[in-house]
Amino acid sequence: MISVTDVSLHYGADKLFSHVNMAFSLGNCYGIIGANGAGKSTFLKILSGELEPTNGNVSVSSKLRMSVLKQDQNKYDGFPVMETVLMGNAKLYEIGKQKDELYAKPDFSDADGILASELEAEFAEMGGWEAEADASRVLQGLGIPTDLHEQEMSTLDGRQKVKVLLAQALYGQPDIILLDEPTNNLDYQSIEWLEDFLEDFQGTAIVVSHDRHFLNAVCTHIVDIDYSEIKMYVGNYDFWYESSQLMQQMMKDQNRKTEEKAKELQDFINRFSANKSKARQATSRRKLLDNLSVNEMPASSRRYPWVGFKPDREAGKDILFVENITKEIEGVKVLDDVSFIVGKEDKIALVGDNEIAQTTLMQILMEEIEPDSGSFKWGVTTSQSYFPKDNTAFFTESDYDLLTWIQQYSEDKHESYLRQFLGRMLFSGDDPFKQVKVLSGGEKVRCMLSRMMLSGANVLLLDQPTNHLDLESITALNNGLSDFKGNIIFASHDRQTIETVANRIMEFDEDGKLIDKKMSFDEYIKKV
Repeated sequence: MISVTDVSLHYGADKLFSHVNMAFSLGNCYGIIGANGAGKSTFLKILSGELEPTNGNVSVSSKLRMSVLKQDQNKYDGFPVMETVLMGNAKLYEIGKQKDELYAKPDFSDADGILASELEAEFAEMGGWEAEADASRVLQGLGIPTDLHEQEMSTLDGRQKVKVLLAQALYGQPDIILLDEPTNNLDYQSIEWLEDFLEDFQGTAIVVSHDRHFLNAVCTHIVDIDYSEIKMYVGNYDFWYESSQLMQQMMKDQNRKTEEKAKELQDFINRFSANKSKARQATSRRKLLDNLSVNEMPASSRRYPWVGFKPDREAGKDILFVENITKEIEGVKVLDDVSFIVGKEDKIALVGDNEIAQTTLMQILMEEIEPDSGSFKWGVTTSQSYFPKDNTAFFTESDYDLLTWIQQYSEDKHESYLRQFLGRMLFSGDDPFKQVKVLSGGEKVRCMLSRMMLSGANVLLLDQPTNHLDLESITALNNGLSDFKGNIIFASHDRQTIETVANRIMEFDEDGKLIDKKMSFDEYIKKV
């Protein structure tokens, strides 16, 4: 379907990747992964033809229709929703327009009639008469109701526009679909619908995503961009991650017999082959994994930060009591008579679209703002550490370098200790001497997590901590939260973190009312 031959991309003297050779074939879904800045979106643009490589070429049959998820939310503001989706099949859309323009001519000639007849035949052959019905099904699947289908795009909010652009990319049975971060700003129901769509898709799908649950659900292959190389591996993200960790261990442990390790790796492959998942992709992956050899296992050199939270003391029985909290912001009620008690074993995920309510609750619990009414009380044996959604105040006013900044939050002030600690968070070499106000978004998040790790708190509150993080850091944070022995209240867009950490789910409806369920996220999704 897509053939990549000796592709390289250089920006001046800087090499992003080089000598890439691979093929993307029919019936498979490929997930492109890599650290922030590795070139994932850039490689997708090369595959789509939007960007020319420095060397090499990408070959796609002219008979195949490629569809690409657009990133400019405001590009179609002058068009109705339905028309925007229909534009996804450019050839059919143009035939329809040309046909309508012919019929609108006041001096309709015999030649126009012949051309109109030809266009009508081509329009029908391409499924033009079913086009609006097909587009409507995709829109409704993604959560755009029929009463919005004829409205102008400019009347929609950002989340709705994202869904329409995704519907545009999926509509009309394309042969190849390229999706850059398709789950961003989607609700969980829409993501599940998209997963089902891609699992049934008969063409070639290529996605860039930080969503591990999504990559696990849809991918038959992982395309890893690592240290200027791009390599393709069979399996979903979990298989790639776990097998790459095993291979790294194998390379470190040179004393172990090769045959013994090979058997261990083959057993691992067999275990993943039998993994139960949704039918079509699971069957496809099993066939691929059954034929996989140990030599084809990923050997990534990717570095992972170390994230671990150790409380200074164990909390007692009483953790948190919240009674009848109500709060309005700019005249809008965001929390309405919210009450709950946090038990000793609770790890609570705040989910749903009402992120303002989630943030407001955490700000109240950390005494950054006051409720209009109601109260809360922390247990006397608890100590809290907070990760705010907006960390700007921690960095913009500071001329500190990273070493001085982290020293504020550490009882051990010795440079050797702090440099070792920062090294585990991937700040090495001269990084500790960088001014914190020039750090990237992901680096600032790792700084904030470092601050929390040094706190020794037994209750963690985290508001969207996975924003700005790459897959490696998200995985490390997920592992750290899973291993934490204290209480957690957190909001995150990363479904796998929610599924593996939370044992209690809270959601605020649009009016600020609390829905509180002591169950896993998988159980919650099935009930709502």
